[in-house]
Amino acid sequence: MAKKKITEIIEDLLAGFLTENGYELYSSEFVKEGRDWFLRVYVDKVPGEGEEEAYISTDDCEKISRFLSERLDEEDPIPQNYYLEVSSPGMDRALLTEAHYTRFSGRPVEVKLYRPVDGRKQIDGILEGLKDGEVIITDEAGKRWQLPLDQIAKTKLAVVF
Repeated sequence: MAKKKITEIIEDLLAGFLTENGYELYSSEFVKEGRDWFLRVYVDKVPGEGEEEAYISTDDCEKISRFLSERLDEEDPIPQNYYLEVSSPGMDRALLTEAHYTRFSGRPVEVKLYRPVDGRKQIDGILEGLKDGEVIITDEAGKRWQLPLDQIAKTKLAVVF
């Protein structure tokens, strides 16, 4: 039987707890930076009835961190030493999954490309969604862009004040 990825283990350990407490797992990563390993878990609050957005607090992150830390100590799925970080994905969060592109349709985004398209490596505009492997946005000038997902280095929500 193949070993599960650490991010899949985290998803399994947190699933019930997050659902019961009105949270959702946005993403997680297990990365080495210099000599140290970091397990980063990004969580969001599920909006309540009639709410468009719900924001996670530091108290929420602490509650999740305590739960996850206890579960990781019990299960001990990670052999090396690491730092556990639980936080919000932030206002300028990266869009990583199809569900993220759907959830944030209608919002301003910044799309960074691996290679220029029409002389541009970054396109800012309103996200229309993801369809057939293409991210669709409309820029400030009203031009509609259909960008293949495999040509996008990063899409993140734009912070507009």
